Amino acid sequence: MAHTPVFFSSMDWRWIWLTVAGFLAGVLNAVAGGGSFLSFPAILGMGVLPVNANATNTVAIWPGQLTSVAAYREDVRKNLRAAGLMGLAGLVGGTAGALVLLNTPQMTFLHLVPWLLLGAASIFAVSGPVSRGLERLKQVRRGRVRAGEVHAPRRVPLFFAAVAVSFYVGYFGAGAGFLFMTMLALFGYDDINAINALKVVANLLANGIAFAIFIADGQVVWRYCFAAMIAAGIGGYASASLAKRVPQPVLRGLVVAIGLSMAAWFFWKQ
Repeated sequence: MAHTPVFFSSMDWRWIWLTVAGFLAGVLNAVAGGGSFLSFPAILGMGVLPVNANATNTVAIWPGQLTSVAAYREDVRKNLRAAGLMGLAGLVGGTAGALVLLNTPQMTFLHLVPWLLLGAASIFAVSGPVSRGLERLKQVRRGRVRAGEVHAPRRVPLFFAAVAVSFYVGYFGAGAGFLFMTMLALFGYDDINAINALKVVANLLANGIAFAIFIADGQVVWRYCFAAMIAAGIGGYASASLAKRVPQPVLRGLVVAIGLSMAAWFFWKQ
């Protein structure tokens, strides 16, 4: 027993927290989104420079998004032209966002971190009311369709709106899934499966091109990236039953609380 204090004092608790945060991030991303609220600060806490921490986090969580495409492959096929448009927007916006991030000074990005976390947490906070408002909008549109008035999404404005959201994905990205879903609903998409499929395509490619740019530029700290990636993968797999048991409002509230706590911590640190 005398050796117990020495054992605990020799442990690097930052590695333990990185693993736990990665696991919890995988759980959140699988059931509600917002995993970056935990994984990004944990990587930053390892002493990684802010821009490198963001790049490392992007690479760590991206492989987990691949399974989403497989889940919605049938809906992607049904909306192939729109999926192509959203994918192109994801590549354009994600490239621009990643390049701007790489040209942002480290201290400037560090000062932006609490504002980015606060903004992302606010996105999650309003997701419930906004979703209810969009549902009412869908009911109005269905009434118009029954009356013979058909609303076709305008592709050019949709493309530029998707580029703007994808830019945010390449630069930071937390909460972008909800932004994509809101944008698609506002542009006239009513089928939730189509909305999810198009969101996944744009988000995957925006993060994917940022993934490639960060690796090519040597911004990824691989020893932390692999730890977070493996832990997030296990968390995502383990959360399959959790998503069915826990109500979405509870999960959304948990994500908002974590995001606001992280934002408050970084504001206090500055």
